[in-house]
Amino acid sequence: MQLLGKRWTGLIIYQLLSGPQRFSEIDAALPVSGRLLSERLKELEVEEIVTREIYPEVPVRVEYSLTEKGRQLEPIFTELQKWSDQWVETSK
Repeated sequence: MQLLGKRWTGLIIYQLLSGPQRFSEIDAALPVSGRLLSERLKELEVEEIVTREIYPEVPVRVEYSLTEKGRQLEPIFTELQKWSDQWVETSK
């Protein structure tokens, strides 16, 4: 819970539920600094929630994706989304 409660961690996991993404794609989707995003991805990698795959291309391509452990969080995020849809008003 300590890791999942850190700022932006939940949104990073939620973003990766849609499939593997490059750092730049995650960065563009979330209003978080690149430094903090990098830090959170490393923490998630250490906890084996996210995996980083490096492709030997020129230039090098790196993709982040959820591990099986990370994908097991999907029902939790689905329920949070349902709750949010029902109870949280969006500002207009």
